[in-house]
Amino acid sequence: MIIRIHRGKGGKYDDFDIEAAEGMTVLDLLFYIQENVDPSLAFRYSCRGAACGSCAVLANGLPVLACKTPLSKLTKPAENGQVFLPVSAEIPGGGILLEPAPYLPVIRDLVVDWEPFFEKYRKLEPVLKAGGETPEKEYIVGHDESREMEKYTNCILCALCWSACPIVAGVEGYPGPAALAKLFRFYLDPRESGDIDRLSIADNESGWWACDFYTNCKKVCPKGVPPNVAIGRARKLLKDKEEGK
Repeated sequence: MIIRIHRGKGGKYDDFDIEAAEGMTVLDLLFYIQENVDPSLAFRYSCRGAACGSCAVLANGLPVLACKTPLSKLTKPAENGQVFLPVSAEIPGGGILLEPAPYLPVIRDLVVDWEPFFEKYRKLEPVLKAGGETPEKEYIVGHDESREMEKYTNCILCALCWSACPIVAGVEGYPGPAALAKLFRFYLDPRESGDIDRLSIADNESGWWACDFYTNCKKVCPKGVPPNVAIGRARKLLKDKEEGK
């Protein structure tokens, strides 16, 4: 199998002819190449269990976690609902193309600088801002409230949704699906003041209202987080407030 990998900071690709073992993941493949073929290959990883999000890459145009994605998934036709982005170095006759996550500066090979992603994330102040009096005991969050928040607390900030979102590339200042989903998560938190003004920080043309609901974010999320749902609900809440409902 031919594995074509982006090298350096852009424009160059190296091909590796690898006999992939059954059940091998993209991360297994990268380790194999680094340990047996080219020790200079650079990629990022940490937990190896789809919990940290640091191994995000573009594989055959699909934003994936390298540790979670078997090679067999990439050598089959796209499943219904998968999001494939245009690739810049397609491999004649098949194979697998590995590229760094898009819309982020490339440091080397498959390693990107995540600072633009987290800079926009931090601007939305994604931290708990407790409202009301401090309770004498622990604040018990109800089961239904916890389940509703869990849809968004499951986000591991891997930036796959960022990589799959056309708005990130087209709208300057757009914070991205993950950041907006996190903001909505804190609006839902009953320990907060509950004021809709919490959503106002992204109430502008490059915030909630920039989304065109491609739903790529939900399709590529490894944890099933639906940023598109959060964005739609936030927009309705803000519109209702403006109309005095």
